[in-house]
Amino acid sequence: MPPMKKTLFPLLAAFAVSARAAEPAATNAPAAPTNSFAAAKIPDAAKEPVRVTNTVTIAGQRVAYVAETGMLPILKNDGATRASVFYVAYTRTDKAENGNLKSEKRPVTFCFNGGPGSASVWLHLGALGPRRAKMNEDGSQPAPPFALVDNEYSILDSSDLVFIDPVATGFSRAAKDEKAEQFFGVDGDLDSVGEFIRLWTTRHERWLAPKFLLGESYGVFRAAGLAEHLRGRYGLYLNGLILVSGVLDFATIYNVPGNDLPYPLLLPAYTAAAHFHKKLPPDLQADLSKALAEAREFANGEFLSALHAGAAVTPDEKQKVVVELSRLTGLTSEVIKDNNLRIDEGTFRKQLLHNEGLILGAYDARLTGRDGDAAAQGPGFDPSSAAVTGPFSAAMNSYARSELKFEDDLPYELIAGVQPWNYGVRNGYANASERLASVMNQEPYLKLLVVGGRCDLVCPIDTMRQSLEHMGLAAEQRKNIFYAEYDAGHMMYINLPDLKKLQGDVEKFLQP
Repeated sequence: MPPMKKTLFPLLAAFAVSARAAEPAATNAPAAPTNSFAAAKIPDAAKEPVRVTNTVTIAGQRVAYVAETGMLPILKNDGATRASVFYVAYTRTDKAENGNLKSEKRPVTFCFNGGPGSASVWLHLGALGPRRAKMNEDGSQPAPPFALVDNEYSILDSSDLVFIDPVATGFSRAAKDEKAEQFFGVDGDLDSVGEFIRLWTTRHERWLAPKFLLGESYGVFRAAGLAEHLRGRYGLYLNGLILVSGVLDFATIYNVPGNDLPYPLLLPAYTAAAHFHKKLPPDLQADLSKALAEAREFANGEFLSALHAGAAVTPDEKQKVVVELSRLTGLTSEVIKDNNLRIDEGTFRKQLLHNEGLILGAYDARLTGRDGDAAAQGPGFDPSSAAVTGPFSAAMNSYARSELKFEDDLPYELIAGVQPWNYGVRNGYANASERLASVMNQEPYLKLLVVGGRCDLVCPIDTMRQSLEHMGLAAEQRKNIFYAEYDAGHMMYINLPDLKKLQGDVEKFLQP
């Protein structure tokens, strides 16, 4: 994990990807799970999936669907099973031709979260599926006991949905006598998830359907790799990728000595968070668009130059940068000076509301909590991850058995201990940008929707812009990249106004 004092949480692989790769390490972060993935009791992937029917009201119309829950095998070349992968698929039935659930004209979107080690529960029961975990309207945690509600902002009216839990997450497990670690890396992950997509597409006769991938956080890195892998391995071409709160190049988020790139890319997120908490000067507080524009201009100009100069920056230049950083972040000049202009995410979260005794969330800096140790250097926990874990865990564990009728006594692993993760690089940063560029240059119809929350301090949307604007992509293909920004953070969809906007943005993107 980058030394940015991030808590361990399933939505991002915030791990070092150089010689120090996959070191889990934030101060005060909870220990990684120690669960075993020996698979003696996994469900038989040959068993028929469970199907239930239901309806949901979306945009004022009743949508009928079949929910299919089951396991698919990940196969060896000789046909033997390496792993069983848990999934939940939703197929709209009132739009199927002549009642045929295998209508090849209807789009299908394959969805997954990140981690690595995260189940797909967050996208499934937070944003896209026909049922969702109930949160307060602003995305803060409701009081337990928790609840499930119909999701009138599901995208099931526009696309069938398949939620995939990679090996070791959810109910997915490696087969008996197979080592789970073979799946814990970039290549093993792409191979297994890619094989799942191929087999599901084949069994459900959807090869001629429009196909999309929707990944969040490390799921963005996975989606970029899968686009290349599916094309090269199976000749399976995609219509589009929806990239939610993600990372393509880990150099954009891993701020270590010698790599100052993340600091200017974080600045607009700090400005958005400070604006939300009313810590900006009056002219910026009055206009968020103006504040963000100034933050980006300064980040790409004087701030970047001062960081690049290092010790060669003059005292006058440095003081000028200190003053402007204080104006754009709401932090005191003393904090900025003490950190030599380099404000990491943990420092910002601890210091912005320090006088009120509050810390900010990492995944959503709008959400706050009370830190028990005011004198500690960094925040003791992440209020934004604490807010969602209980409601989503309760929702999924209840939903799988009581509504989907999928019964298994294994724990549903929201986040699995899949570290160390093999990024396949040494003395560098994992980067999927060129894989994505290669596919887009060869597939002129492939389009991207890049989605990000302004208050996401883990994967700021500016890091994705940086990666996409610097990858080797033909000018004509750049017309196929679209952006959408939201008020909340990493899981912007827990904020009800953002969930409504997300539904509209995604459904517009899915249209031919």
